[in-house]
Amino acid sequence: MNLHRKAGSTADAPFSVVVTPESAGWGLSGLRILEFDGTHTVSTSDSEALVLPLSGSCTVRVDGEPFALIGRTGVFDSVTDFAYLPRDSVAEITGTGRFALPSAKTAKRLPARYGPASGVPRELRGAGNCSRQVNNYCLPNTFEADQLLVCEVLTPGGNWSSYPPHKHDEAREGESELEEIYYFEVARGGIGYQRVYGTDERPIEVLAEVRTGDVVLIPHGWHGPSMAAPGYDLYYLNVMAGPGPERAWLICDDPAHAWVRQTWEAQDIDPRLPFGGAQ
Repeated sequence: MNLHRKAGSTADAPFSVVVTPESAGWGLSGLRILEFDGTHTVSTSDSEALVLPLSGSCTVRVDGEPFALIGRTGVFDSVTDFAYLPRDSVAEITGTGRFALPSAKTAKRLPARYGPASGVPRELRGAGNCSRQVNNYCLPNTFEADQLLVCEVLTPGGNWSSYPPHKHDEAREGESELEEIYYFEVARGGIGYQRVYGTDERPIEVLAEVRTGDVVLIPHGWHGPSMAAPGYDLYYLNVMAGPGPERAWLICDDPAHAWVRQTWEAQDIDPRLPFGGAQ
């Protein structure tokens, strides 16, 4: 299975990225990146989804309600507002820019809603050269959904994130089973690197050089680090969903590297954070 989908390799205009559960070879998670200027109609079918501006602004009309998304100029500039689209809905999107449509199959239909930027928690994780920023858009404690989990991670150039390596591929105490999509953007046309590896029982091997528009699929296994090359800030959007009855994001660190967390207590958070202004 091709787990590293390079920019343009899944394009289907006006979408620059198209990942469906079927094309990923799993059950629930999907992602489309819509790049356009004008009006486009999106059908959610059997999935719930977000309209999340990466750059630009738009108006989303769904279930008879209009949601005006102020958006942002780029992923490193600020958090953004967003709209939630229920399953079995048709949304008319009018605007200009680049918009992420993360999705997850669901049997439940929740109401369409607006998510204000002011309600998106920004979290600074790690310390030293493991410092990064996490924008928690659609997680169990931040925004209601049935299956969909969405956040974005911003890593200053030279730093590592998704570290220590962790996994979430078993339903057990302290861990949930989740598929995951990483969608990348890199500042200044630069590069980053993504590592994924498995166990003896479930082998998987990825060491990918990633650029803006690339996607890495993680069906199982340890993932991390995500490495930002010096001089190039790294952004990735995480889209997750799993088969369990409870919507939860519970991870297990690789025991070989979990000790790294303890070193952060003696280090400061990278002063380049947060992106886009004061916390």
